[in-house]
Amino acid sequence: MGLLQEALPASTLVVAIDPGKVSNRVWLSTGATGEVVPPLSLPVLRPGLEQLHQLVVDHSGPARPVFAIEATGGLHQAWMRELNQRFPGSVRLFAPSETSAARAQLGSRRFKTDDRDCAALTYLARQGQGRLVPDQVQDALAAAVRHRRGLIGEHKVAQQRLHDQLHALCPGLAAAEGHGRALQVDSVIGQAVLDCAAALAGRPPSPRSLRARAHGRIRDPEAEFWIARWRTCLPPPADAASRAARLRGCWVTG
Repeated sequence: MGLLQEALPASTLVVAIDPGKVSNRVWLSTGATGEVVPPLSLPVLRPGLEQLHQLVVDHSGPARPVFAIEATGGLHQAWMRELNQRFPGSVRLFAPSETSAARAQLGSRRFKTDDRDCAALTYLARQGQGRLVPDQVQDALAAAVRHRRGLIGEHKVAQQRLHDQLHALCPGLAAAEGHGRALQVDSVIGQAVLDCAAALAGRPPSPRSLRARAHGRIRDPEAEFWIARWRTCLPPPADAASRAARLRGCWVTG
């Protein structure tokens, strides 16, 4: 995203948008005449955007308008994309910290309102500041990568939670690699072990019971290994029933 540092001509229509959950606060102004319409609160749905589009067409004149939008979480995304499609290259993004700094320069840092934010956005846009909207393909790829990283992080946390619950119920069963073999809770044998631990309150199952709860094929040596280790574990704690219920709930939600 490139920074724009060239001041706008006085005739340029600046549309400042402070996004909200239900409605967006909108200012339309030029450097020559000031406000072209009174400040508006437009709904975030299509009718609000269509009304803004018509106002811009009616008052922008021959010069291309500039939209100054505060990038507030995900609230600005829908209007940003649509306005950038309708008016390519006209959307400028500003971080909330930039808006706050501009309010300080305008003497209203401690008194935040939607209208003061719009005034700050207009001030910044007239100076030529702001960031262009990122390329949609690149932005989509970056969003996909962020989503995948989030899923991986959540998966690791869920696995650790399952290991902790299983270790409390069957001490030493889900041991680390140094103990011979670690239990992969997302494998076929791992799922069967978790189901058995929750169903039997930590007591070791029979080979038949382990295979009956498996959602796939389990080899005989693999089943024998885990049952043998299970039988060498310390006995379940006194509150094994409640821990098994927690393990079952954690397993279902994870």
